[in-house]
Amino acid sequence: MMNRRSFLKYTLSTLSVIAASGGLYYYAHKIEPASLHVKRNDIHSKNIPTAFHDFKVVQISDTHLGFQYTVKQFKQMCIEVNKLNPDIVVFTGDLIDKPHTFKTDPTMIDALHSIKTNHGKFWVYGNHDHGGNGTKQITDLMDRADFKLVNNSHSAIKINNEQIIVAGIDDASLGKPSLEEAFQHVDQDDFSILLSHAPDYADFAKDFPVDVQLSGHSHGGQVRLPFIGHLYTPKYAKKYVNGAYDITDRLKLIVSKGIGTTRMPFRFLCKPEINVVTLKRQK
Repeated sequence: MMNRRSFLKYTLSTLSVIAASGGLYYYAHKIEPASLHVKRNDIHSKNIPTAFHDFKVVQISDTHLGFQYTVKQFKQMCIEVNKLNPDIVVFTGDLIDKPHTFKTDPTMIDALHSIKTNHGKFWVYGNHDHGGNGTKQITDLMDRADFKLVNNSHSAIKINNEQIIVAGIDDASLGKPSLEEAFQHVDQDDFSILLSHAPDYADFAKDFPVDVQLSGHSHGGQVRLPFIGHLYTPKYAKKYVNGAYDITDRLKLIVSKGIGTTRMPFRFLCKPEINVVTLKRQK
């Protein structure tokens, strides 16, 4: 039979576990998903033209509006992007979690439109952008926000008679990605940035003149555990999950943990992020 001392010890231990569990639940559900931070990466390459030294690319991805992530948070995120003084802003897919059930808020379009850059705003589809017959809705929304769609296509950014290429491909899950179309007529020596929602497409991109691939989709796993890492990532984000990877001597892949959540309204050891990629000409 349990004596009083043992009973008190057991009770206190049980309450501690419950309190800790409740605290972790609250943190993963409320605190970390709202803890947006800025992650910085420098890209060093001889292919970067002189005029593009210190050129700043700001990547946002996977906002999944409507699933835990609110329009109010979205508007604040756009304010934070402007504080970074980007040369270009790129969005790598999954704007709204369920486009077919989401009622577009005009202030959300205004917030996206308010993002200011020196040389343009570009985007590609994610699987949720195509899901639920949402393609036209998302496309119209991004057009109104002055984002240019690079869907199996590319655009040249020119400064002082020098240029870099921003290319993009369709989503790998629900779209029809074509690297051949995206890089048609691109010079092998041009410094090129590829936008691909799916990070694992880097294994195909390495056969094209790509210097940097920017991706999302994985959410970094969204929930990560010490010594174990991520518990789950979707198809086309199984191999490359989070951070920077050297795919070849030329191609570097950067995978964003994204901003919103999906499937589960939790983040743990996997804070949402805005990526800042600064180009550094290597002499």
